[in-house]
Amino acid sequence: MPGTATLKLNDAQFSKLRDVVYERAGIHFQESKKYVLESRLSRRVEELGFNDFDQYIMFLTAGPYQSDEFQEMFNRITINETSFFRNEPQLEVFERQVLPGLLEARKGQKQLRIWSAACSSGEEPFTLAIQIYRSLGVRLNDWRIEILGTDISEKVLLTASKGVYTNYAIRSVDPMVLNRYFSEDNGNYTIDPDIKSMVHFEKLNLKDSLAAKRFGTFDVIFCRNVMIYFDDEMRTRVVKTFHNQLADDGTLFIGHSETLRSLDVGFEPIGAAQAFAYTKI
Repeated sequence: MPGTATLKLNDAQFSKLRDVVYERAGIHFQESKKYVLESRLSRRVEELGFNDFDQYIMFLTAGPYQSDEFQEMFNRITINETSFFRNEPQLEVFERQVLPGLLEARKGQKQLRIWSAACSSGEEPFTLAIQIYRSLGVRLNDWRIEILGTDISEKVLLTASKGVYTNYAIRSVDPMVLNRYFSEDNGNYTIDPDIKSMVHFEKLNLKDSLAAKRFGTFDVIFCRNVMIYFDDEMRTRVVKTFHNQLADDGTLFIGHSETLRSLDVGFEPIGAAQAFAYTKI
């Protein structure tokens, strides 16, 4: 019966699939991760009525729906693990150290632009919006705040644009913050309209530096827990894009398990514990 056993992915098929993923998204699957593609795509192959991965690869690379199928495949092979106020010590560095300095530096033009790259379902950019909202207080109406959330997955961006979340997404949110910036209805939590209006979402492949360029310059860029999926070539390419799109006095925040130490791209870490943040040099 369909779905009772996992279809086997041989080495040649794995190589082809891995190349497709890398070419289109820059994500590198090592040999040891073959089981990930096999286990997460077997059911999809069966859903489409194919007998093996060769037929699926043909559909994915030469069929009339290859773009749509890549989105479906990407949603299945990636884990969009995120939540509001994730890695709070780092967010405290943003709110208490980086943000006040930027607000002072931008007090003339009163404009602040932030990019949440690979934002998944929107918890990160909305978290940043809450932090800015409460930092500015009554001054908010005098400022133009632009927060851009981008991701390669249309599925997660659809969730982000709705701004409605489950208990799991808000598990780390302080009750006072939850009551102030969310409304609850039957176990679902909707982000406050004022916070929602500060953020907009766009589809973007981080491999596409030209597409990123059209978004302009940002004062802060967050890209956390994404570069762990890239090889050195792709990681360097993405960090160069961030360097180009970041204001000279801006700050780049990355994930706690990531580093720019081996990349010669012109960044230096800021002197704050748990920051995982860099400025241009």
